[in-house]
Amino acid sequence: AIIGTREFEEFIQRNELQNIKDLNLPDEEVRKRFLAGKLSHEVKENLWLLLKCFRKPLAIRSSGMFEDSLDQPFAGIFDTYLIPNNDEDDKVRFKQLTDAVKLVYASVFFSKSLNYSKSLNKKLGAEKMAIVIEELVGHQYGCMYYPHLSGVAQSYNFYPLANMRPDDGFAVTAIGLGSYVVEGEVAFRFSPKHPKMQILSPKDQIKYSQTYFYALDMCRKDFDLVKGPMQTIRKVDVYDALPHKTLTHLVSTYDYDNDVLYPGAYENMGPLVVNFADIIQNEYIPLAETIRVVLKSLRDSFDTPVEIEFAVDLTPEDGGLPVFYILQVKPLIVPVENFQFDLSKIDKDKMIVYAEKSMGNGTINHIRDVVFVKIDAFDKTRTREIAEEVDRINTILGDEGRQYLLIGPGRWGTRDRFIGIPVTWPQISHAKVIVETSLEGFPLDASYGSHFFHNLTTLNIAYFSVFPDTGQGFVKYDEIEKGELVRETEFLKHYRFDKPLRIIIDGRKRKGAVLKD
Repeated sequence: AIIGTREFEEFIQRNELQNIKDLNLPDEEVRKRFLAGKLSHEVKENLWLLLKCFRKPLAIRSSGMFEDSLDQPFAGIFDTYLIPNNDEDDKVRFKQLTDAVKLVYASVFFSKSLNYSKSLNKKLGAEKMAIVIEELVGHQYGCMYYPHLSGVAQSYNFYPLANMRPDDGFAVTAIGLGSYVVEGEVAFRFSPKHPKMQILSPKDQIKYSQTYFYALDMCRKDFDLVKGPMQTIRKVDVYDALPHKTLTHLVSTYDYDNDVLYPGAYENMGPLVVNFADIIQNEYIPLAETIRVVLKSLRDSFDTPVEIEFAVDLTPEDGGLPVFYILQVKPLIVPVENFQFDLSKIDKDKMIVYAEKSMGNGTINHIRDVVFVKIDAFDKTRTREIAEEVDRINTILGDEGRQYLLIGPGRWGTRDRFIGIPVTWPQISHAKVIVETSLEGFPLDASYGSHFFHNLTTLNIAYFSVFPDTGQGFVKYDEIEKGELVRETEFLKHYRFDKPLRIIIDGRKRKGAVLKD
């Protein structure tokens, strides 16, 4: 079901919310003001009728004119709400649904949305918002509701490995709700065209395996949507799903004696590894082929690379065949790969950053500021504090009209604070180049497949992945420190150079470098 854009415009006018974007209110206060607003009688009447047909849990999603545009699409900026839709009182179900609709509207005016629109040079007042209401894919297991697996797939792969090509695309999938994948958590990646290609050893698969998933909480009655979309979501350990009998085709079991992974969940053996081997390797269902066909069809229809979000139900209630659900489609911005450089002709002494995995294309010649996380001060248990310090420097540089180069370990933008620095878009909105580096005990696992990564491409932000421990790139911190130290915090240093740095990205070879004059 869809609520068209006219209701959004009339809701803003009817409830005198036209100027809310100028009030600089906290997000929670914005939510409260929108909840106090009134939907039209026509929409309320139709939503009441809708609830007579929809008895499953519901997803209430945004579909904005800017958000889904072909030229600058973005992802994860506006909120999506999941509600259980299972209260015995229909009036409670109705209130939960109408509240969720209003709160999706409210997310247009959150600080991250305002900052993101500004970075795209979009006039927020011109945004038009539709609402999509969908029954949630999945089944209920006790107090939890979730699909067997969900994920993201793109028809263009920015970081192809081995003999893969960019146009082969890639997919990222996980057990449970898709928010796990799009927020950049550790998930399983594979090429739809080369699904049986194994990059990681069994021990590495254990190391990088999904350990928990997200499910909708069907038993909690006192959730407060004003506090955000996660109020209805439960974080669940993968082993807690064993009684649900949902893991059979999703995991493998490690055999210590033979250093082998066996598809399936077996007792009295080693740990479970979420690698979907029975599906991807043994083709229990043709997931890779389905994704490949869907991506090609949509890419041809859109005449541009695309990204999809999907979910799979292995055991439909009617006893039929497993079902692949396309939940969302977005165009994907791919840089034109017409700039190249010859590494052998570049003065290595001038390079302060080099990456053999980079995203983007062309040159950037106006950056004079570099902000990096101090290696000796880095503490993976305090990454939230690091994000707050980045936010403060980002605000200062934004006020001065400066863009900058940002360098740090692990994933930028992940929700999991133990695998990277959990910044949000407003906290890095003035970074023009982002570098992710690996550290001993804190390996880099790139963010592609997440909303964060999608938005990098839309904003044309250069993105480098540096693996100094394997010789795939470097960061010369000693050379950066020859610049002027502008400020230093507990975790960060900010340097400025007299002359702009020269940043070059070869989109075809996926190599990037930062050069100092």
